[in-house]
Amino acid sequence: MKTSDLVRQLLVNLGEDPERNGLARTPERVERAYAELTQGSTQTVADVVGNGVFDEDCSEMVLVKDIEFYSLCEHHMLPFFGKVHVAYIPDGRIIGLSKIPRIVDVFAKRLQVQERMTVQIAQAIQDVLQPKGVGVVADAAHLCMMMRGVQKQNSSTMTSCLLGTFRSDFRTRNEFLGLVRSIGH
Repeated sequence: MKTSDLVRQLLVNLGEDPERNGLARTPERVERAYAELTQGSTQTVADVVGNGVFDEDCSEMVLVKDIEFYSLCEHHMLPFFGKVHVAYIPDGRIIGLSKIPRIVDVFAKRLQVQERMTVQIAQAIQDVLQPKGVGVVADAAHLCMMMRGVQKQNSSTMTSCLLGTFRSDFRTRNEFLGLVRSIGH
């Protein structure tokens, strides 16, 4: 059964007329929207990184801040969205800066939970570069908490994953977390 047929049946189950003017093309629009919103499940990190890894004698922290993302909570299929901050310490290899947001999207654009997404992003950077360390912090608002259930509109959820020196060296961890905290300042 096509997604659009399922959406049409959902509209009927909700007491709507899927043939009325405002809803007549909704099933097809929803099908296209969900295909776009979950396209990360058909992509791999290798697809988006391509030839974007370079040998470079660099050993200082690289941080890409404020990477916007949009995802769908796998529990309610409602959006959660926010920003991800990704840092790594190279060990002879760097990645093209635009590849980091693309990696974020591979994991964000699928049915997801924020906790897993954060770890997947960190592990992907680790696997691609084999750096000395990786740090990822995600800060998101969840519509499943805002619109239903507890209905807390001003809450946000922060998750982090620290690998390598970001986990083992408190100075590296503190530098990274300090830079993340300074966002907007």
